[in-house]
Amino acid sequence: MIPHEKSLVAKLKDKKFALIGINSDGDRSVLNKILKEQGITWRQAVDGNTNGPLATKWNVHGWPTIYILDAKGVIRYRDLRDEAMEKAVETLLKEIGQ
Repeated sequence: MIPHEKSLVAKLKDKKFALIGINSDGDRSVLNKILKEQGITWRQAVDGNTNGPLATKWNVHGWPTIYILDAKGVIRYRDLRDEAMEKAVETLLKEIGQ
């Protein structure tokens, strides 16, 4: 999954698109090590653990959980991967003239 996310971030770097990770693997130092090892460059929030406040608020029970939001912040898709995720993002970008 991460290789596809990397290519999507690169492909859409000049579009109104953001990929944001919510990480529950521990504290910031643990996360920084993971990001470096896996070459992840997009923004990350630290949730501490799988019962953290972000996972709880967003009702996340499995990892990874993927939400794709539109320009208004409305969840339009959930748990799409790879090409299906890319197609959904492209659809939303077209809606805003991107």
